[in-house]
Amino acid sequence: MSIQTSETDDVPLSPDIKFHNQEWSQVVDELSTPYPDGLSTKEATDRLHSNGYNEVTLKPTPKWVMFLRQFNNIIVYILVVAAVLTLLMRHYSDSVVIGLVVVINALIGYLQEVNASNALEKIKRMLSVEATVIRQGQRVDIPARELVTGDLVYLEAGDNVPADLRLLDVDNLRIQESSLTGEADSVLKNDAVLSANMPLAERYNMAYASTAVTNGSATGIVVATGLQTQIGQISQSVSDVVGNKSPLTRELDKLGHGISWFIVAASVVMFVIGWLLDIYTLPTLVMAIIAMIVGSMPEGLPAATSIILATGVQKLTKKHAIVKTLPAAETLGAVDIIASDKTGTLTKNEMTVQDIVIDEKHYQVTGTGYAPNGQILYNQQPVELLQDKSLAMFLTMGHQANDTFLTETNGIWEVNGEPTDAAFLSAYYKAFGQKKPQLVEIDRIPFDSDYRYIARLVENQKHARFIAIKGSPDKLFDLAAHDDQFDRQYWEKQATHFAQQGKRVIAVGYLDVATTLSEVTHEHLAVEGIKLLGLAAIIDPPRPEVVEAIADMRRAGIRVKMITGDSADTARAIGSQLGLANNIKAMTGAEVESLSDRALAKIVPKYDVFARTTPQDKLRIVAAYQANGLVTAMTGDGVNDAPALKKADIGVAMGIKGTDVAKDSADMVLATDDFSTIKVAIAQGRRLYDNIRKTILYLLPTSFAEGLIVVFSILLRQPMPLTATQLLWINMVSALTLQLALIFEPAEPGIMTRPPRRASAKLMTRHDVIQMVYVSVIIAAVALGVFEYLNGKTSFAVASTMAVNVIIFGKIFYLFNIRTAAPALSRSFWTNPMAFVTIAVMILLQLVFTYVPFMQSVFSTAALRLENWGGIIATGTIVLIVAELDKYRRLFKSRH
Repeated sequence: MSIQTSETDDVPLSPDIKFHNQEWSQVVDELSTPYPDGLSTKEATDRLHSNGYNEVTLKPTPKWVMFLRQFNNIIVYILVVAAVLTLLMRHYSDSVVIGLVVVINALIGYLQEVNASNALEKIKRMLSVEATVIRQGQRVDIPARELVTGDLVYLEAGDNVPADLRLLDVDNLRIQESSLTGEADSVLKNDAVLSANMPLAERYNMAYASTAVTNGSATGIVVATGLQTQIGQISQSVSDVVGNKSPLTRELDKLGHGISWFIVAASVVMFVIGWLLDIYTLPTLVMAIIAMIVGSMPEGLPAATSIILATGVQKLTKKHAIVKTLPAAETLGAVDIIASDKTGTLTKNEMTVQDIVIDEKHYQVTGTGYAPNGQILYNQQPVELLQDKSLAMFLTMGHQANDTFLTETNGIWEVNGEPTDAAFLSAYYKAFGQKKPQLVEIDRIPFDSDYRYIARLVENQKHARFIAIKGSPDKLFDLAAHDDQFDRQYWEKQATHFAQQGKRVIAVGYLDVATTLSEVTHEHLAVEGIKLLGLAAIIDPPRPEVVEAIADMRRAGIRVKMITGDSADTARAIGSQLGLANNIKAMTGAEVESLSDRALAKIVPKYDVFARTTPQDKLRIVAAYQANGLVTAMTGDGVNDAPALKKADIGVAMGIKGTDVAKDSADMVLATDDFSTIKVAIAQGRRLYDNIRKTILYLLPTSFAEGLIVVFSILLRQPMPLTATQLLWINMVSALTLQLALIFEPAEPGIMTRPPRRASAKLMTRHDVIQMVYVSVIIAAVALGVFEYLNGKTSFAVASTMAVNVIIFGKIFYLFNIRTAAPALSRSFWTNPMAFVTIAVMILLQLVFTYVPFMQSVFSTAALRLENWGGIIATGTIVLIVAELDKYRRLFKSRH
């Protein structure tokens, strides 16, 4: 399926849209299938040759193409130019280092793309290996890849659905579709005709490839195979979606373009001026221009950015957030919208009894999920079961009217059967522990869609027999009508109250029977009636940590939107519990499908939850937010989330319950499935952005200062004070020391109370440009002035060495200003001990540069006297004083 690009486009429909809207006999005729004998071997072979195998076969991008396109980046171009220039100047070590940075960046990007392509391989593995088909009147097992449209497929509990099927003959069939639709509970299927616009989660007469049969059996006819199945369409979407560049990468690209063109233009202008004025000989002029380019080019910027991001990735890993791409570590800091799947992400995907009503009493059940950790409370006090026999009876009957198993393996509780039944088992264990009631089963009626209850005949240790029954309230209310004390109006009001809260309501009852009864029948229940014990309200509960995390994100200006396969009422109820907004507004998948991309983008910011959505809906919703200029994250755990995870500016997958497809499509994986980790990641992302921005604001003026020295020398017709090797030394050692100090800079106060930065915001503001100009001019002018003052009084080597150290100490003092938004001489002065370590290393390197004979011969330096160092420190403070006065001016202006 494709995404629309204009308001007048028709919304595409999935291939099975006509099949669930047709009588099954009509589908059989349309697909030319002999029923009930199935296709002949010859006809199946012909269709296989005509339509291809039932598998996902997408043409992958060649690995070498993935690798080569990593070099199509302006930052890489700058690095390559720097490497070539240093190679031409025979500074081979510098060329090797810069070349390694280029290759490493390319490898990182290449591995990102390979991870995305691996998601498609995981989808292929999800398709069933074998299928049971009916051909020529015989039931046979064949490889699932050989299924063709029109094949009759037999399903039973434990099977994976091998292709998309229109169901023909259904016997109590239940299918777990959560990875595809987001529904927490398994879906009861039938063969009835449905309306044409029925959402995917409500197409009860369809079975979809990769979903699992949990109960019952059925025969269905194959209506779609391979890429035409819903899972195939998802794989196509994952393949087609082009991942967006992160906001930081886009900003760095723009900055890189601007810097490179500015340096090239300035170099050409200075070359022409120098040549026309005949200031230097041509070889000397060429070397001066090369020195200007080398000095001005901030070749340490990509490396510094990568190092800052890499350290952020390491910190997030310690917080159980595994970041697969470096830019993703920062992207969360810019997020405006978090579009989140509900089931398994915001909720536990484990049905839980939250409320029990018995007579006039309303009990609360604490604890979430299948793990039996919690209590049953009445009036906020734990209940004594020995004194509350009605509650004990209710829990026992709920436990007995059950054919599901709940087991613990290595501390993880797993369900084999229906999640709703598992919720009753968990509630029983919370009250009684894991000791099962001493009851023996005599007979049972399994759950079926026709009567919507399960009944079980059991015998206790005193040989008394009774029937435990659990099911749909309306069905049990009919059976309880025999009881003169049954107040149907009261119980219907209770059921409606819970249903409006988005909870699933289950009624529980029992019937005492004769000790001779050995069979439970619908007729017996209808004649004798039952005693209604009460109602249980069940919900897939929000994760406890999620509510607090969403509240923190709202304070940070980030809006969380929930996308789910549940009904709109349930979605609103969960959204309210999560605190997504003060007034929850919901939109359904059908409404999303009815809108063009442009129309959807106009209204999507108004909505908080999206119900009954398909994978394509999720993809379009994410794209709609992005069309509004909002940086959008997507969180999810299912196959149905994969396209949206890849499309989002950053995709976040659950690490424990997340499918391999979702994890491969995402940029970040939460190892503990803890949604609140995103809050930590957002704070870390904002800190990383701040530190990268500080690095840029530090690096550019100090680099441009070196270029300005060359410019001033040419315009003033003065000897060149610095050699190209000295300029390379300045860039290299400051990149290895001073720039690294900003990696360890802690977060600014109030980082999670400020709103997200605008997507259109630039790395450098107008004031930043002004500061860059005056800082670079001060450093260049002071260094050139010192050189001119000493050049006539001492040797060229001493004057040049003084100029280099003036630049270095100008950088050192400027570092104190740029580290924090607070005044340099405040408590923030001591918050980054690594700043002092890097300064000490820088000074040590400068002493080596100045006094070691080998360095003097390589870099044309000379030893300095003690009073020279006093002058260097004094001139360096000029930068700090001017920059701090500017900072105080801005702080004063912001407060008034």
